Amino acid sequence: MQATIEAYLAAYNAKDIPAMLALLDEQIVFENVSNTSGVITTSTKQEFAALARQSVDYFAERRQIVRFAVMGAGAAAVEIDYQATLAQDLPNGLKAGEQLKLRGVSVFEWRDGKFTRISDYS
Repeated sequence: MQATIEAYLAAYNAKDIPAMLALLDEQIVFENVSNTSGVITTSTKQEFAALARQSVDYFAERRQIVRFAVMGAGAAAVEIDYQATLAQDLPNGLKAGEQLKLRGVSVFEWRDGKFTRISDYS
């Protein structure tokens, strides 16, 4: 499943939403848990797609880099360095051109070759 995670992150970094969606189960649960902006949750592939399309324009560039991964049967935890440059001002006061640098963990769960849950913590 490591190759599927790498494909997902490559698609994310390239802002290739169709490639990201191709790796998801129809009932994908996505959670983004942030210590600064709360929790965002979707529970279908359609909701995930809408969120991905909405957020892709926030960034001039973005990159997730794997620091460490632990693979299990049907799940993986991945420590990630996240870097991005904002393309526009955000409601939280961050301005276009500012750089974000975060470290977080993503937990991936899959079944039949598709992700059924992605939980991002930062």
